[in-house]
Amino acid sequence: MLSSRRIGHLRWLLLLFLFVPMLRAYAQETVFDEPSADILAKGKVYGELDGTLRPVTFEATFTPRVVLGIGSGIEVGMNFNGPSVPDFGQLSLSPTIKWRPWDDVSSGWSFYCGSDVFFPVRMRTYDAGAYIYASFAKSWKSGTTVTFGGYDYTRDVVAPANRAGGEFSIQQPISRRWTFASEWYTGKTSVGYVNTGLIVKVTSKVTLYSAYQIGNYDVTKGNHQFLWEIGYNFN
Repeated sequence: MLSSRRIGHLRWLLLLFLFVPMLRAYAQETVFDEPSADILAKGKVYGELDGTLRPVTFEATFTPRVVLGIGSGIEVGMNFNGPSVPDFGQLSLSPTIKWRPWDDVSSGWSFYCGSDVFFPVRMRTYDAGAYIYASFAKSWKSGTTVTFGGYDYTRDVVAPANRAGGEFSIQQPISRRWTFASEWYTGKTSVGYVNTGLIVKVTSKVTLYSAYQIGNYDVTKGNHQFLWEIGYNFN
């Protein structure tokens, strides 16, 4: 009989085998940290370097990632989580997949889901883990987009035990190049933050993201930090 931990580690496999091609695709992978409702078109490649800087300790982290649109409303990618300074910290390889099975252009509603799988390769505290999510998105002609959904992280990925909660976001265009955005992961975990800031489309290929992250707990003890990202569309 499988243990509860092993069952948790296998959850991501269910998602991978359930994905059936259905729709067209376009755009970016995340708002700041949360997966967005956008999907890269088939053959499109997007790269990004994410970073944080905690002003209390001056600890910085870096997360390179790359995403590829494979068509039929699906994109796949790879994240390299963990590099940090002054200590290198943990390192895990994280293949990702996102699928948008429903996109009603006339109403502005869509549904998307996906998973990140985590394989620690340095300073291992677990063998494998997963993040699974499913969300609805609503877009208006003004360009405003809101998303709401739920997530589940298996044991030891973001907390000592399995953690589930909600994820929410809003994006509001200010001009052709500037967009205000805010997102929230609920829960007392290492991803439990409200992230609020700006997204700037510098060129057709380069996008800058800047936000401040406020933790769901221990804010007075330093659980807040700057978040920055540089995205590049290769084609």
